Amino acid sequence: MKFGVLGTARIARQSFVPAVEATDHEVDAVASRTEERAERFAADNGIPRAFGSYEELLESDAVDAVYNPLPNALHAEWTKRAADRGLHVLCEKPLAVDAAEAREMGDHCDDRGVTLMEAMMYRYHPRTERMAAAATELGDVRSVDAGFHSSLRYWPEGTRFDPDMGGGCLLDVGVYAIQAAQLFLGEPERVVARIADPEETGVETQVSGILSFPGGKTAQVDCSFRLEDAQYCRVEGTEGRIHADPAFSTGSDPTTFELRAPGRRVTESFDPTNPYAIEVKRFAEYVERGDRPRTDAREAARTLVVVDALRESGEVGEWVAVEDYSS
Repeated sequence: MKFGVLGTARIARQSFVPAVEATDHEVDAVASRTEERAERFAADNGIPRAFGSYEELLESDAVDAVYNPLPNALHAEWTKRAADRGLHVLCEKPLAVDAAEAREMGDHCDDRGVTLMEAMMYRYHPRTERMAAAATELGDVRSVDAGFHSSLRYWPEGTRFDPDMGGGCLLDVGVYAIQAAQLFLGEPERVVARIADPEETGVETQVSGILSFPGGKTAQVDCSFRLEDAQYCRVEGTEGRIHADPAFSTGSDPTTFELRAPGRRVTESFDPTNPYAIEVKRFAEYVERGDRPRTDAREAARTLVVVDALRESGEVGEWVAVEDYSS
């Protein structure tokens, strides 16, 4: 598969391009808002074609699919425009700025007959898959505690702090914790949140939320831009627990998780792997088979309805019901 990259974002340079190089696929083109920037990115990364606008790349017939790492608020526009050209789209997380937009993107790509996948790389990591399977050893899973804190106190600018570009810690890192809660507990019925922006950046920079599930099950999810870097996921059942730290963005380091179950306590280890390369391979396989990705627009909307509800709860200061993500 030949990929085109929309933009020259750091994640494209540091993670996506090296990931594709580790597979049988290739990055054949890159586009930026200026030709100079695109050519520099192409030269630095061994990419044969550079375009001075996103439109030129989409209209060039040079690629089979595009990787969309643009600011969150631009995901929908350029994903739909790529779909209009018959191109499959691997879109960086979060897929959209809210659940309604995610559903709209999914419907648009379905109508054009192209595959749309959210680049939630940790969902394809072997450790995540094994943790989901190991949860069956915990009896009745009753509680999840998950958080992702990214210390950006020294980076007070950029799209993460721009409300018009879909900034804020909920969309940037909170979606990881929310997806972890849903992976083990299903769909929450209601949520309550405390949201803070103490430095008045214009977006939320610290969020603590409680998700309430049927049968009295609960999850606590936390995220921030202002606390020290941390990633964790703890799953508690009536007969054991699972704990992973760090839990989400693992790079290519070895990873582990601790499992306590009846009669045993073990640490399961996983060899170094590139989760972005796995993500690329899975995307290409979904396209080839015509299957819906594990992290498709419906799955993104499932997470984003919780984001929407947490934000509403933070505004009104009380519990908020979570809407049906498929509506």
